[in-house]
Amino acid sequence: MTSIYDAIKADHDRHRDLLADIADTSGASDARKQAWTEFYCDVKSHAAAEEETFYSKLMSKTWGQDAARHSVTEHAELDGLMEELNGMDMASSGWLNKFNKLKHDYEHHMDEEENEVFDRARKVIPEEETASFGDRFRERKRKEMKLVEEKREDQLED
Repeated sequence: MTSIYDAIKADHDRHRDLLADIADTSGASDARKQAWTEFYCDVKSHAAAEEETFYSKLMSKTWGQDAARHSVTEHAELDGLMEELNGMDMASSGWLNKFNKLKHDYEHHMDEEENEVFDRARKVIPEEETASFGDRFRERKRKEMKLVEEKREDQLED
Protein backbone atom coordinates (compact mmCIF):
# COMPACT_ATOMS: atom_id res chain seq x y z
CA MET A 1 0.00 0.00 0.00
CA THR A 2 1.24 3.43 -0.95
CA SER A 3 0.29 6.61 0.87
CA ILE A 4 -1.53 9.35 -1.01
CA TYR A 5 1.58 11.51 -0.68
CA ASP A 6 3.89 8.84 -2.09
CA ALA A 7 1.48 8.12 -4.96
CA ILE A 8 1.24 11.79 -5.94
CA LYS A 9 4.98 12.31 -5.51
CA ALA A 10 5.76 9.26 -7.68
CA ASP A 11 3.59 10.73 -10.44
CA HIS A 12 5.28 14.11 -10.04
CA ASP A 13 8.71 12.49 -10.32
CA ARG A 14 7.60 10.76 -13.54
CA HIS A 15 6.18 14.03 -14.87
CA ARG A 16 9.45 15.84 -14.11
CA ASP A 17 11.33 13.14 -16.03
CA LEU A 18 8.96 13.42 -18.99
CA LEU A 19 9.25 17.23 -19.02
CA ALA A 20 13.04 16.85 -19.14
CA ASP A 21 12.76 14.23 -21.88
CA ILE A 22 10.54 16.50 -23.96
CA ALA A 23 12.88 19.47 -23.41
CA ASP A 24 15.77 17.35 -24.69
CA THR A 25 14.01 16.61 -27.98
CA SER A 26 13.66 18.79 -31.04
CA GLY A 27 11.15 19.36 -33.77
CA ALA A 28 8.30 16.96 -34.32
CA SER A 29 10.49 13.92 -33.65
CA ASP A 30 9.01 10.57 -32.69
CA ALA A 31 10.73 10.87 -29.30
CA ARG A 32 9.02 14.21 -28.63
CA LYS A 33 5.64 12.93 -29.78
CA GLN A 34 5.89 9.80 -27.66
CA ALA A 35 7.03 11.64 -24.51
CA TRP A 36 4.39 14.34 -25.02
CA THR A 37 1.58 11.80 -25.44
CA GLU A 38 2.62 9.94 -22.29
CA PHE A 39 2.95 13.21 -20.35
CA TYR A 40 -0.38 14.56 -21.59
CA CYS A 41 -2.37 11.42 -20.75
CA ASP A 42 -0.72 10.87 -17.40
CA VAL A 43 -1.10 14.48 -16.24
CA LYS A 44 -4.74 14.60 -17.32
CA SER A 45 -5.61 11.43 -15.41
CA HIS A 46 -3.43 12.46 -12.45
CA ALA A 47 -5.12 15.85 -12.07
CA ALA A 48 -8.64 14.43 -12.26
CA ALA A 49 -7.86 11.73 -9.70
CA GLU A 50 -6.08 14.20 -7.45
CA GLU A 51 -9.03 16.60 -7.46
CA GLU A 52 -11.52 13.86 -6.71
CA THR A 53 -9.65 11.97 -4.00
CA PHE A 54 -7.18 14.42 -2.49
CA TYR A 55 -8.47 17.95 -2.92
CA SER A 56 -12.04 17.03 -2.09
CA LYS A 57 -10.81 15.87 1.33
CA LEU A 58 -8.75 19.01 1.84
CA MET A 59 -11.78 21.15 1.02
CA SER A 60 -13.67 19.53 3.90
CA LYS A 61 -11.90 21.97 6.22
CA THR A 62 -12.42 25.71 5.82
CA TRP A 63 -8.71 26.44 6.17
CA GLY A 64 -7.92 23.90 3.44
CA GLN A 65 -10.29 25.34 0.88
CA ASP A 66 -8.03 28.15 -0.34
CA ALA A 67 -5.08 25.81 -0.93
CA ALA A 68 -7.29 23.30 -2.73
CA ARG A 69 -8.99 25.94 -4.87
CA HIS A 70 -5.64 27.47 -5.77
CA SER A 71 -4.30 24.11 -6.91
CA VAL A 72 -7.45 23.24 -8.84
CA THR A 73 -7.24 26.64 -10.58
CA GLU A 74 -3.65 25.87 -11.52
CA HIS A 75 -4.80 22.50 -12.89
CA ALA A 76 -7.23 24.33 -15.16
CA GLU A 77 -4.54 26.75 -16.34
CA LEU A 78 -2.09 23.91 -17.03
CA ASP A 79 -4.82 21.99 -18.82
CA GLY A 80 -5.42 24.99 -21.07
CA LEU A 81 -1.73 25.17 -21.94
CA MET A 82 -1.63 21.46 -22.74
CA GLU A 83 -4.65 21.77 -25.02
CA GLU A 84 -3.04 24.71 -26.81
CA LEU A 85 0.12 22.67 -27.29
CA ASN A 86 -1.91 19.80 -28.72
CA GLY A 87 -3.21 22.15 -31.40
CA MET A 88 0.19 23.48 -32.40
CA ASP A 89 2.97 22.26 -34.66
CA MET A 90 5.60 20.63 -32.41
CA ALA A 91 8.35 21.78 -34.74
CA SER A 92 7.48 25.47 -34.33
CA SER A 93 9.28 27.88 -32.03
CA GLY A 94 5.85 28.85 -30.68
CA TRP A 95 5.31 25.27 -29.49
CA LEU A 96 8.65 25.26 -27.70
CA ASN A 97 7.97 28.65 -26.08
CA LYS A 98 4.58 27.50 -24.82
CA PHE A 99 6.04 24.18 -23.67
CA ASN A 100 8.71 26.03 -21.67
CA LYS A 101 5.96 28.04 -19.96
CA LEU A 102 4.04 24.84 -19.20
CA LYS A 103 7.22 23.21 -17.85
CA HIS A 104 7.98 26.16 -15.59
CA ASP A 105 4.40 26.49 -14.33
CA TYR A 106 3.93 22.77 -13.75
CA GLU A 107 7.24 22.38 -11.91
CA HIS A 108 6.20 25.28 -9.65
CA HIS A 109 2.80 23.65 -9.10
CA MET A 110 4.34 20.29 -8.16
CA ASP A 111 6.78 21.92 -5.74
CA GLU A 112 3.96 23.90 -4.15
CA GLU A 113 1.84 20.78 -3.71
CA GLU A 114 4.65 18.77 -2.20
CA ASN A 115 5.89 21.52 0.11
CA GLU A 116 2.75 23.38 1.13
CA VAL A 117 -0.39 21.46 0.25
CA PHE A 118 0.86 18.16 1.66
CA ASP A 119 1.49 19.90 5.00
CA ARG A 120 -2.12 21.11 5.12
CA ALA A 121 -3.44 17.73 4.04
CA ARG A 122 -1.55 15.95 6.83
CA LYS A 123 -3.75 17.88 9.25
CA VAL A 124 -6.90 16.61 7.51
CA ILE A 125 -6.10 13.04 6.45
CA PRO A 126 -5.32 10.85 9.46
CA GLU A 127 -2.03 8.97 9.10
CA GLU A 128 -3.83 5.62 9.27
CA GLU A 129 -5.95 6.61 6.24
CA THR A 130 -3.17 7.79 3.92
CA ALA A 131 -2.77 4.34 2.34
CA SER A 132 -6.48 4.00 1.61
CA PHE A 133 -6.44 7.48 0.03
CA GLY A 134 -3.42 6.41 -2.02
CA ASP A 135 -5.32 3.34 -3.22
CA ARG A 136 -8.36 5.45 -4.11
CA PHE A 137 -6.16 7.91 -5.98
CA ARG A 138 -4.48 5.16 -8.02
CA GLU A 139 -7.78 3.46 -8.85
CA ARG A 140 -9.38 6.75 -9.89
CA LYS A 141 -6.33 7.56 -12.00
CA ARG A 142 -6.63 4.20 -13.80
CA LYS A 143 -10.26 4.97 -14.61
CA GLU A 144 -9.44 8.51 -15.69
CA MET A 145 -6.69 7.26 -18.01
CA LYS A 146 -9.34 5.39 -19.97
CA LEU A 147 -11.42 8.57 -20.24
CA VAL A 148 -8.71 11.02 -21.38
CA GLU A 149 -9.49 10.85 -25.09
CA GLU A 150 -13.25 10.79 -24.53
CA LYS A 151 -13.04 13.93 -22.38
CA ARG A 152 -10.83 15.65 -24.96
CA GLU A 153 -13.38 14.99 -27.69
CA ASP A 154 -16.18 16.34 -25.47
CA GLN A 155 -14.12 19.46 -24.78
CA LEU A 156 -13.55 20.04 -28.48
CA GLU A 157 -17.30 19.88 -29.06
CA ASP A 158 -18.00 22.62 -26.49
